[in-house]
Amino acid sequence: MTLAILTKEDLQQFKTELLTEIKKIIKSEDNAISKKWLKSKEVVKLLNISSGTLQNLRINGTLTYTKVGGTLYYDNADIEKLLNTNKTNAIPTLFK
Repeated sequence: MTLAILTKEDLQQFKTELLTEIKKIIKSEDNAISKKWLKSKEVVKLLNISSGTLQNLRINGTLTYTKVGGTLYYDNADIEKLLNTNKTNAIPTLFK
């Protein structure tokens, strides 16, 4: 069994590397959220729905889309609007 000794400099370097990695993750999440147009696969992942459910949202006109070539694109603002219009208030439940 070997014993490793950590110095303050080691801990400082670890902290710097950890913060850098966290910033990268946050920045990549912000970029994904701020994209104007999302592909079907991204919408499915974002809303945690199946591709069939997404197709139903298209067919019944609930979610608008743009088709370029064979690729469907969804406006992020339309997705946010859909989520906001289907918002419901939580009803407090009294436990007895």
